Amino acid sequence: MATFIDFHALQTLPPSNINRGEDGAPKTAVFGGTRRQRISSQALKSAQRRDFAQILNREDLGLRTKQIVAETAARVRAIDPEISPEEAEKWASSAFGKAGIKVAKPKVKKDEDPKPEQAGYLVFLGNHQLDRLAAAIVERRDTAFTKKEVLEIIDTEHAVDVSLFGRMIADDAALNVDAAVQTAHALGVSEAAPDFDFYTAVDDFTKAEEETGAGMMGTIEMMSSTFYRYATLNVDQLLENLGSKEAVMRAVDAYARTFILSLPTGYQNSFAAHTLPDLVSVAVRKRPVSYINAYEKAVAPDERGTIAAASEAMADEASKVTELYGLAPERSWLIASDALEADVDSLGQKTGFAELLSQLEEQVRSLINQDGK
Repeated sequence: MATFIDFHALQTLPPSNINRGEDGAPKTAVFGGTRRQRISSQALKSAQRRDFAQILNREDLGLRTKQIVAETAARVRAIDPEISPEEAEKWASSAFGKAGIKVAKPKVKKDEDPKPEQAGYLVFLGNHQLDRLAAAIVERRDTAFTKKEVLEIIDTEHAVDVSLFGRMIADDAALNVDAAVQTAHALGVSEAAPDFDFYTAVDDFTKAEEETGAGMMGTIEMMSSTFYRYATLNVDQLLENLGSKEAVMRAVDAYARTFILSLPTGYQNSFAAHTLPDLVSVAVRKRPVSYINAYEKAVAPDERGTIAAASEAMADEASKVTELYGLAPERSWLIASDALEADVDSLGQKTGFAELLSQLEEQVRSLINQDGK
């Protein structure tokens, strides 16, 4: 049976707009009959991928781009500058074509120089996969690859972020990578209450006697919410994607750190909503379980505020899951302040951030070293 690591967090943001829709307003969704502020899973994962670069080595990371031919050709010429740009691009295009990834010349404006061939969609490949492909091209040059040979390079030993978040190749489903992580949209635990910031900007070169008023003005919609955040990581799928137990350990550590610490950056220069979670619960279990239904009824703040009430609601939901279905986690940890004024013992063994990472590493290492993994 597969092993999952469930990550839960409650995090309060002051008035802000870190994830907005096409209308510029903070994203929302209806849950339990009330409209809640929302942070999309795409925005959360993008923030984590951004912060992976501060934790992981380049070789552990991937690139998501249409420019796979130009990028590979550049790496070919970095190995052997004697190879012309045209040859490098031709050989790279041929290799991707053999793999089943269609590339074509993009349209250019009149009098604009031709550009290298591109994929018709974003392709997610690991840096070390691109490096290995470039080295193979330099070695083989005009000798064509077979599909199997290219796939052995670009469809094995995936980068950490590719392994965690998956990959979809429209031209050939065989190149898809099943994501080891599933991420929920973060939802406010209480009803959303939109507010507006009317701002003006002064033109420094306008003399008061010549013109009154602002040089420009506008309005930014903002909201404040306590969010429930949830994601689950399939350890067995991660091991299959990465092909290395040590890579799994690096990936789990990076993922845990960024789930807890990373946030999207929308309008942060205007709002500086750089908060940390009020509560984090991490559980190792045989089946993923979200506690979102703790907030089907919007939380009403009491004399302790919203965070304490939301924390107790999550703890009650965790207890219910165990009592009704017998789905107690194998092990769980909790980061929460003693000043929380809430009974949250059912959410795990209380610990600190560094201790959680260390104990989670120990638990995962033990699991993947078991026979059959």
